[in-house]
Amino acid sequence: MIRIKKLLGILLLSVSLQGCLVFNTVSYEVKLEGENSGSVNLQVNDIRSDAINVSELEEDKNQLFNFIWKSDDFVQQMKEEGKLVTDRQLYVLNGKLIGNLSYNFNDITTVEGIQYQDPFYFLTLSPEDSIVSTNGEVIKSEGLKRIMWDNSIKTLKFEMFSANVQSGSLVELSQYLEEEK
Repeated sequence: MIRIKKLLGILLLSVSLQGCLVFNTVSYEVKLEGENSGSVNLQVNDIRSDAINVSELEEDKNQLFNFIWKSDDFVQQMKEEGKLVTDRQLYVLNGKLIGNLSYNFNDITTVEGIQYQDPFYFLTLSPEDSIVSTNGEVIKSEGLKRIMWDNSIKTLKFEMFSANVQSGSLVELSQYLEEEK
């Protein structure tokens, strides 16, 4: 049920590290081109590191800048998951590091496990998952949350809260972007 966190964990923490990448929100825009195929634009907002020493910070920077942003291995890993990467970007906006990932898919379930049962698309979440916004309808029941979209909607949108990055001693990674270009 915690598919959002699972994918983001795989996406941003695909190797086992002591430190890890943390972000404020993640948003998805899923454009359907058929019943089960289409494209995704994923945006990760305010990416930071929770590293407690220089070594962990270097690992986090390497993971983000060299693996996720630049490597062919990341593209291949995503392809094996049914996600054909078309673009990936890192940039600073209002002092915050933002990551964009665009990909095509041929199976809607590869997008966070979204399901299609005529006439609805739906995403099942755990009750703890925090939905910031969506163009679908949020339905809550005991033990789960669902976002549902009528199949007349051709662009499915949702944004999820991940962590309060303003508190604590997280390292802002925006300061390192220029040196990594």
